[in-house]
Formats: sequence, C-alpha cells, structure tokens
Amino acid sequence: MTIQDIVNGLNLQVVTGEGHLNQKIEAGYVGDLLSVVMGKAHPDSVWVTVQSHVNIIAVATLVDIRCIIVSEGFSVDADAIQKATDEGIVVLTSPQSSYEIVKQLGQLGI
Repeated sequence: MTIQDIVNGLNLQVVTGEGHLNQKIEAGYVGDLLSVVMGKAHPDSVWVTVQSHVNIIAVATLVDIRCIIVSEGFSVDADAIQKATDEGIVVLTSPQSSYEIVKQLGQLGI
C-alpha cells in the first residue's frame, strides 16, 4: 500500500511530502512517547501521534518511518514542517482521534 492510498482512504490533509506519496507502507504504529516509538516502530511504517513538534521528524528519520499522521486536529509546528521537507518525511493531519485513524488503517490492511 502507498501513502497516497492512505491519504485517499482516510481523507487526510497532506502537510509535507507531496512528492513522496508513492512510497510503500509496510506497517503501522501508534504512540506519543518518542522513546517508545524509537524502540518499537518499524521502518517503512506510518506513525499515528498527537505530537506535532520537530522531534517527531528526528524520530521518524532515525527509525526510517515514511509517514506521520498527526491526529486530533493538532497543527504541525513550522520547524517540524521545514525539517520534514528537508528529510523527505510525509506529514499528514486529521481531525479524527488516533483510535479512529488506527481502525481505518486496519480496514485498509495496515
């Protein structure tokens, strides 16, 4: 499944990474504690979180997470947007809860 499939299936807003929407997603992870995400998330995954600051981009880069979905309607910090653009990380947003997003990702096959 590609990031574009996820965007379309969940009606998500693309904040950064328009040129990377064709990347394949192999797994998913949901969590807000960055140290746990670093230890538990898998490469080539989509990560659902309410965190929206620049440190999420550092974690995504370290773990090789392809896509971050910021849930609950939180706005992504300008520094995070710039860093995600520089690193080629796709950042998406949704007004839905993390729970609702994860249910829908499961229905899509993630």
